[in-house]
Amino acid sequence: MSRVGKKPIIVPQGIEVKLETDATSQIQKVGVKGSKGQLSLSLPAGVSLKQEDGKLVFAVADEQNVKERAFWGLARTLVNNAIVGVSQGFSKELEINGVGFKAALQGKKLVLNVGFSHPVEYALPEGINAEVDKNNIKIFGIDKQLVGQTAAEIRSIKKPEPYKGKGIKYIDEQIRRKAGKVVKSA
Repeated sequence: MSRVGKKPIIVPQGIEVKLETDATSQIQKVGVKGSKGQLSLSLPAGVSLKQEDGKLVFAVADEQNVKERAFWGLARTLVNNAIVGVSQGFSKELEINGVGFKAALQGKKLVLNVGFSHPVEYALPEGINAEVDKNNIKIFGIDKQLVGQTAAEIRSIKKPEPYKGKGIKYIDEQIRRKAGKVVKSA
């Protein structure tokens, strides 16, 4: 029994949800269109979706089947993320710490100077935009998974180190700091 899957999604004003069922594989495709763009996704096998007077209701064929039950809440969350994405969008913020570390945006490329002998160029994927303000990078788009993946890839270019905290970190991330080596006097 999925608590998340049982909750209906209330479709906000200005959001258009379109359902299609593939005849051969019985897999439903959901298209969501809003002010910021449009997204489409396929529901996992065994999960069905019905649109009833402004609400989306999810169900599974057999509530005792463990595999179907596992995808019930997942399907609801994916569709809800698509609805929130096309209406409000998602964003992640990164912070660059370090002397001489900086970032710049050149078209669809993010150029990072983070202590290497060369600047690192990161090409932003389609559907993702970025803003650079001093040492902060803001990544935003309508696809939650793609926004998070892009932020994680940028962070992995120069992860924060535990001694001085230099590197790229999420704006709300806490870095566990270590004490440096102590030199004993003779």
